[in-house]
Amino acid sequence: MNRKGGVSLVGLIMLVISSSIGAGIYNASQQLAAVATPGPALLAWLIVGIGILGLALSLKSLSETHPELTGISDYAKAGFGNFAGFLSGWGYWLSAWIGNIAFATMMMSALGYFLPVFKSGNSGPAIITASIISWLLTWLVVNGVENAAFINSIVTIVKLVPLVAFILLGLVTFNAGIFTAHFWQNFSSNFTYSVATPSGIFQQIKHCIMIMMWIFIGIEGATMMANRARRRTDASRATIIGFISLLILNVVISMLPYGYLTQAQLAHVGNPALTYVVEQMLGPVGGAFVSISLILTVMGTWLSWTLLPVEATSQMANEHLLPQWFGRLNRHRAPANSLWLTQVLLQLFLVSLLFTNQAYQVAISFCTAAIVVCYALVGAYQIKVGWAQHSLKLMVPGIVALGFEVLGIIFAGLQYLWLCSIAYVLGFVFYWWAAHEQHRQLTSFEWLVMIIITLAALLAMVALVNGRIVLN
Repeated sequence: MNRKGGVSLVGLIMLVISSSIGAGIYNASQQLAAVATPGPALLAWLIVGIGILGLALSLKSLSETHPELTGISDYAKAGFGNFAGFLSGWGYWLSAWIGNIAFATMMMSALGYFLPVFKSGNSGPAIITASIISWLLTWLVVNGVENAAFINSIVTIVKLVPLVAFILLGLVTFNAGIFTAHFWQNFSSNFTYSVATPSGIFQQIKHCIMIMMWIFIGIEGATMMANRARRRTDASRATIIGFISLLILNVVISMLPYGYLTQAQLAHVGNPALTYVVEQMLGPVGGAFVSISLILTVMGTWLSWTLLPVEATSQMANEHLLPQWFGRLNRHRAPANSLWLTQVLLQLFLVSLLFTNQAYQVAISFCTAAIVVCYALVGAYQIKVGWAQHSLKLMVPGIVALGFEVLGIIFAGLQYLWLCSIAYVLGFVFYWWAAHEQHRQLTSFEWLVMIIITLAALLAMVALVNGRIVLN
């Protein structure tokens, strides 16, 4: 079905790319070098590429076989009931706005290249500046979601140009001797001794996967905006095109610096890494160019991730998983209530960054832990659809996606998933409110799961206060 004035195919592709290309691509080379040599990093890219391909194909398939469903929570609800839909949608919303915290800190670090007072990413001036930008982006989206998507397309094109320029520069300066000098590090010991050793290939791949999963969060952007697309089929096409584009860009940009600096040098460059790699290649002018590029990049991604969380809450309200208050649209067809509530919570989290020196790492860990649950439910539903149709072809992408996301939950750090239970307790209040609006009684199973998660949240708070959970 065509819808006049909706988001175009190009707009959806740009949303997928912009949602995923953010701070991560600029810092991935340093993060990877800190935990792995080039060989294990490439193996990790292969694993992640297959896993995310399974998710992308699942999203594409579900968009085509069940066009009446829109977004992450819809798939979970259709497959496993109301409460699963709520858990998925609330986790997605949580992941999306916490991801904005990571963007804020990295953008301030980029500004720190010019103004040292911002370099830490969480100084007082940095928090104030990030807060102002966040409120302005929310105001922009409140005044028209589709206009914001159009602006996002322009920003995405602008921010891709410097990345392509870096690829060309990286290819010119690439030194195969440096790249292969420690390709596997101690090759024989990696396979001879226990995989639990820090230099083991398994451990290197494990740490790489965690970093790479964060980079791909946002791949579902087109699916989340499908109900605003000009043609529903554009959402599935945009997801696959966006995935292929992202995989190529991320692999090339994260691995090229291994051919210019040694692993030890690359592991100790400043943050954001790409800024200081180019600075060594071209001098301060190069570093300044990349810093400006990063600021534009994060701005575009931040705008995308201002759109995505409120789409989740709006869809949940339409499915009666949240109160209708969340889905109420203003005259610009924007869910203003949900936008402002999300912004208030984001503001509180921004202020809390004043009390930590690892804001970026903590934010991406929370973001990843929350989103993998949502992605796992997408894979599980794809398996269920394939099983119902007796189609192994439909089941395979779901099996790959589910297996990869379960692996991701373990690698992301179960402590962050445990801490996410605290945020779910607030969501339970809204879930009960929505059920009350519909005169629907919560089932015994729903009450049991809510009680278990609430107890887990209480234990998580105690563990956090007692220092048994350390955020790093």
